[in-house]
Amino acid sequence: MLKKKLVILNTTLLLGLGSFSIPAINANAETSASISSQRTDIQDKISDAEYKIIEAQEKLADLNAQINRVDKAVEENKKQIKQTEEDIKTTKEEIASLKKEIKDLQDRIEQRNEILKERARTFQENGGSVDYIDVLLGAASFKEFVDRVGAVATIMEADKDLIESNEADKKDLETKQTSVEDKLSSLTDMQLDLKEMQKQNLDKQAENEKAKTDLVAKQQENEAAKAKLEKEDSSLAAKEEEIKKQIKEKKEENLNNLISTTTQATSNSNSESASASSNDSSKKSSSSSSVKKSTSAVKSSSSSQQKATGGKSAAITAGYKYIGNSTYKFGGGRTASDVANGLFDCSGFVSWAYSQAGYSIPASTDGLKNYGKQVSFSDIQPGDLVFFDTYKKDGHVGIYVGGGKFIGSQSSTGVAVVSMTSGYWKGVFNGRVVRL
Repeated sequence: MLKKKLVILNTTLLLGLGSFSIPAINANAETSASISSQRTDIQDKISDAEYKIIEAQEKLADLNAQINRVDKAVEENKKQIKQTEEDIKTTKEEIASLKKEIKDLQDRIEQRNEILKERARTFQENGGSVDYIDVLLGAASFKEFVDRVGAVATIMEADKDLIESNEADKKDLETKQTSVEDKLSSLTDMQLDLKEMQKQNLDKQAENEKAKTDLVAKQQENEAAKAKLEKEDSSLAAKEEEIKKQIKEKKEENLNNLISTTTQATSNSNSESASASSNDSSKKSSSSSSVKKSTSAVKSSSSSQQKATGGKSAAITAGYKYIGNSTYKFGGGRTASDVANGLFDCSGFVSWAYSQAGYSIPASTDGLKNYGKQVSFSDIQPGDLVFFDTYKKDGHVGIYVGGGKFIGSQSSTGVAVVSMTSGYWKGVFNGRVVRL
């Protein structure tokens, strides 16, 4: 009975003494909860900043890859331009040499003409009506007649040879002139095309450098924002820890006041402290898990891809992965290195795309236009090849994808899907449609 009274008395003392410090503890607990909520918001923002930094890093990696491709295309085009300039120089030297040959031919033709004129003049001086028959009939004897027959035959054969030589030289002269002029014209057109491509590539270089500068600045901005948020979180964490320490010290003070009265009170107080600590730990774990799940979901969503298969549709979709991820290179797309780096010209891209669908076709516009069956534009189907007159007839080729559009490697964009029913491509489409 006495023991029961002591327990009741101790419980009363515990409640009485503890009630003096409960308001202070509650106030600190509310402050701690508010700080914890602020930290959760800040940590969410930190996670968001981290995601933006990762996203910027990925974009920067893609941009650097594109810069490398454009730089490589610029260097390759420089080589092509240099080679074309050398070919033009050689062709001009050929033309200069040909001009000398032309002058020699003209001199020979003129000399032959003078000989023919001199003979005609001789006949005129002898009366104007002398011909080969008169020469023969004017013989005084049979021997003279035979001699004159031989002379006339020789003169007639010589005249014939002179005329034939003149005609042969004229024909040879015209053939050489046409051949060299065509070669020079083709090289000049190619040079203009290469220079235009190079201009576009250089513009792309400048755009890429600006985009890289902007992206690096944005990344630095995100990193600065993250650092600021981490600093705020660190400051709040210190305050939260200080408040928890004060709460703990207050509880320990209460316990020390009551420890002399009852062991049970001390046990209850320790249990309360452990419970509060457990709740705080649970909140942190839940917040961290939520941030990780959110980041994981975003990454999982951004990595999803589709893969196309089957027949000509495989050729159409093969190049989709290079859209916005390639650069035009004259003569490109014919080596594993070019393909790996997204460097194609128009015919190289078409040949490669169809190789992905199991076709082996030429890698030049001249070869492609005569490879399959030519069909009417009114009968055009996805997968047909379409041709355009750019720097020369049938100078550009692409793969029709439907809806008045085709996919190809253009000098201004690299691999892209563009309309052939409006703008530039409508104006240069020549109506040639080839079905493989």
